[in-house]
Amino acid sequence: MWYDSFMHELKLYNSLGNKVELFTPITPGEVSIYCCGPTVYNSPHIGNFRPVIVFDTLRRLLIHLGYKVTFVSNYTDVDDKIIKRAAELHISEKELTDSVIKEYRSLVDAVGALQPDITPTPTGYMNQIISYVKDLVDKGAAYVADGDVYLRVRDIPDYGELSGNSVESLENGARIEVNSKKEDPVDFALWKKTEDGIKWDSPFSEGRPGWHTECCVMINSIFAKQNGYIDIHGGGFDLKFPHHENEMAQAKAHNGNKLARFWMHNGFVNINNEKMSKSLGNVILMKDVIKEYGGIPFRMMLLSSHYRSPASFSDDTIKEAQTKYSQLQDSIKKAAIYLELHDVEPESLKAKDESAFLNAMCDDLNTSNALSVLYEENKNLNNILRNRQVDIEALKESYARLRAYEFVLGIALEIPSLSADDKRLYKDYYEAKSNKDFLKSDEYRNALIKKGLF
Repeated sequence: MWYDSFMHELKLYNSLGNKVELFTPITPGEVSIYCCGPTVYNSPHIGNFRPVIVFDTLRRLLIHLGYKVTFVSNYTDVDDKIIKRAAELHISEKELTDSVIKEYRSLVDAVGALQPDITPTPTGYMNQIISYVKDLVDKGAAYVADGDVYLRVRDIPDYGELSGNSVESLENGARIEVNSKKEDPVDFALWKKTEDGIKWDSPFSEGRPGWHTECCVMINSIFAKQNGYIDIHGGGFDLKFPHHENEMAQAKAHNGNKLARFWMHNGFVNINNEKMSKSLGNVILMKDVIKEYGGIPFRMMLLSSHYRSPASFSDDTIKEAQTKYSQLQDSIKKAAIYLELHDVEPESLKAKDESAFLNAMCDDLNTSNALSVLYEENKNLNNILRNRQVDIEALKESYARLRAYEFVLGIALEIPSLSADDKRLYKDYYEAKSNKDFLKSDEYRNALIKKGLF
C-alpha cells in the first residue's frame, strides 16, 4: 500500500553527519539496502541477531510504505577465524561455512525475519575483488608491498568523516597497526599474501582479500547500475570503525562516492545490563534462546528498545515479551475465528487508518512507541470481542490494523483457517449452548480445543 509521503515522511538517523534526516531514495520508489552479515565460523550469539531484526524491520516498513526494496546481506566466508576453526574440527573451510550458514538461515526464519534477496559471499565474488583491488593499484590509490596491497589513506578525501577517526586522531591515539611494509602506518590492507589456509592467485600474490574490501566490492558488483552507490548501509555500532569507514574510503577512491547515502548502526545487546563478552563468560547463543523462549518473543524484546540504544536481555525482559506474544496470539486467533464464522475472509481486510503506528515507525524506527500502539489496538480488539453484540465493522478494522502492525514489526502469528467441518462444529456448539445442553456443548467445545480452535 502506498501512503501519502507528506503524511508519513520517513526520518532516519544518519551516522554520516550524526543527525536525523528525511529519507528520500536515490531512485524514486526503490530502496537498496546492504546489511553486514556474520563471519560464519561458529554458532551465532544473540548480539549477531540485533542487526538482523533491526534492518528486517526497516525493510518491512519500506515494503509496507510501497517501496520496491532490494535487501542484501552477506556471509563472510573468508577469514582467519574460519581457517583456525576448520583446522580444529579437521574439516575444510567450506564444510564449516556451509554448516554455519545453514544454521544461520534457520535462525533468521525463527526470529521472523525475511531472508535477504541476495546473500553474497567473498568466495563467490573473488574475481571481482581481485579486479577491484587492481583498479585501485592502477589508479595509484593503492600500492603493492611484498605481495600485500594497501590503500593510501592520506589521499582519501575527508577520511574519518563517518567515525570521527581522522588520520590525525589515529596517529595521536596510536590506533594503527605497526607494519614495516606500509608506506604509511595508517594505510590498511586490501589484499594479504599468505601461505596458510584458503587462498587465491592474483597479480599481487597468492593470498586473500582484506575484510573491508570484500563488502564494498560486493556492493559495487550487485549495484553496478548505481555505480556502487546505495540508499542504506547498515550494521552494528562496532562496525562503524574501522570496517565501514574503510569501506567508504575504498568507494571514494574507486567510484568517487561514499558507498551509501545513509549509514545506520544499531546498539549492542547487554546481558542483565552488563556488556556481553567472552571474557565475562556471559555469551548466549541464539539457538539456545530460541529453544528456551522462542524467536518471536526475543524479537519483541529487542524491539521494545530503540535500535540505537543498548538492549538488555534478562529473564524478566524475555518473559515479559513471551507474555505479550501469547496475548497477541490469543487475540488474533479469536478474532480470525469470529470473522470466518461470519463469512469474512480475515486476510483480505485492509486497514483504513494506521497513522499512529506509522508516525512512530517513521520517526527513526521508534519501535517502542509502535509496540505501544500495537498493544493498545490489541486491547481494543479484545473489548470489541467481549461485547454481547460484536460490531463486525469495528472488528474488521481493528483486525486489519493489528495484522498490518504485526507485519511491519515481524511478529509472526498463527492465523487459523476454518474448514467446513470446523464451522459445522462451531455451529453445533453454539446451538447446544443456546439450548442449555451443556453436556453436548462441552463435547463440541472439547473437540474444538483439541483442534486448537477455542
